[in-house]
Amino acid sequence: MGNVLGIINLINEKPFLKELTQHRCMASVPFGGRYRLIDFTLSNFIHASITKVGVFTKEKYRSIMDHLGSGKEWDLDRRNGGLFILPPVHPDEKMKGDLEHFYDHLEFFQRSHEETVIISPGYHVSKMDFNDIMAKHKADQADITVVYKDYHGTSVEKPIYHTCTFDEEETVTDIELYTSPVPGEHVCLETFVISKKLLINLIINCVGNGEYDLIKDAVKANLHTLRVKAYHFTGEMPFIHSVESFHSGNMAFLNPEIIRSNFYDSWDLYTKVKHEAPVNYGLSSKTSNSLIANGCEIEGVVEDSILFRGVKVHPNAIVKNSIIMQRGEIGEGAYLENVIMDKQARITKDTVVMGGFHPKVIKKAEII
Repeated sequence: MGNVLGIINLINEKPFLKELTQHRCMASVPFGGRYRLIDFTLSNFIHASITKVGVFTKEKYRSIMDHLGSGKEWDLDRRNGGLFILPPVHPDEKMKGDLEHFYDHLEFFQRSHEETVIISPGYHVSKMDFNDIMAKHKADQADITVVYKDYHGTSVEKPIYHTCTFDEEETVTDIELYTSPVPGEHVCLETFVISKKLLINLIINCVGNGEYDLIKDAVKANLHTLRVKAYHFTGEMPFIHSVESFHSGNMAFLNPEIIRSNFYDSWDLYTKVKHEAPVNYGLSSKTSNSLIANGCEIEGVVEDSILFRGVKVHPNAIVKNSIIMQRGEIGEGAYLENVIMDKQARITKDTVVMGGFHPKVIKKAEII
């Protein structure tokens, strides 16, 4: 699909993950033992042979720049096309919306040879077939295609999403902004297919009218003047809208059936490569139903948990139902349960840390 420009839009990220996004944008939050959230969208682009990708950042983007680098791991370090990281032109001013950011980088769109643009956020954990979405977009002769998924969270949760409705011919009739969906409602995944020419016109017209929101001012406002069609995404995808859903989404990676069928079979997930030694299991170690990345040193007990690269679990320490990110250290005799521990944090000897329904979050480099 060499005639498509991929856009990862980080402008509308919400502070769902609290402490985990204190020093980074949501797209660069670690996930699944070795990945960052943005890896899933980038991998989807690569599987669709999209070789030019622009990442529109807003704030706290040093981590994402460090992770993406030249784009080598995603085969985006190339002479023609490649990876473009586009930070705010006026970082000291409050951004009015994503269309303002697009307008500031309008030349990026104008100079691109691709005729079609796919816009997607950077935090969807999914295997999304953009080739299939493009095929439906063309078959529908759509001006804009909106990707949606049926909400499958619990009614107890009160997440905030955009929802969409459509008629029998899958023509989108309304997009309700910032609503709390109930199970079965259609959540707009903020993923769109649109021609580059139309997108440029919408950007210029909206900004000229003092309108700066892509969904509200370019898509929703034109539902009755443009041919806007819906695409139903039915693949596996956790709805990440809180620390709790982030924890449960990670824990789903411990289910081999979900992971094998949705993320590993005939589909590679690419991330930044780090060359580290295999896991070192000590004589006193005991592990079960866990993902443990390279470079870890395990001398204690690890159950139903995800450990990122370089984690140390000392003798007699117990880790249960927890996420321990890079270079974390669990002291001798410590006990952790229902915990999310950010990078380089350390738990001292014999310390007990337990979360309940709401996982306990330990900040980056924090010592407890």
